[in-house]
Amino acid sequence: MPEPRIETLAKKKLVGKHLSMSFADNKTAELWRSFMPYRNKIQHSASTDLFSLQVYPPVFFDAFNPEALFEKWAAVEVSDASFVPAGMEVMILEGGLYAVFTHRGSSHDTSTFQYIFNTWLPHSAYVLDNRPHFELLGARYKNADPESEEEFWIPVQLKS
Repeated sequence: MPEPRIETLAKKKLVGKHLSMSFADNKTAELWRSFMPYRNKIQHSASTDLFSLQVYPPVFFDAFNPEALFEKWAAVEVSDASFVPAGMEVMILEGGLYAVFTHRGSSHDTSTFQYIFNTWLPHSAYVLDNRPHFELLGARYKNADPESEEEFWIPVQLKS
């Protein structure tokens, strides 16, 4: 697997929906089913890319527990968040340092995540930072299709 690119992300305004879930009780499909029919009601979209964003509690990665809750968002970036459609909310994604990995293949294939957390991160010059993680779903994203492509953005900071 290739090395990630390291990027400094600027602060972003997102508009979307979110649900609380765990890996054991994964409600991702439900979240996206509730978001996609209404995404075109979001005004001032900055691009056609979609954000699948996770907000993990600070101790989430200390000891993996598939029952641990986190918040997941389905969202788009906007240039102006003054109008938010009913049932949606604004999420401010603070900027910072991210390791960006390109994942090719089905969204159900966890090999890229396993590589990031079991191989790359422990041997890198970085540690996880307590900021949202997200997948950027662009024009090449095709969900469960083996030809799909997306970017995994992992918040990092240099080891001290």
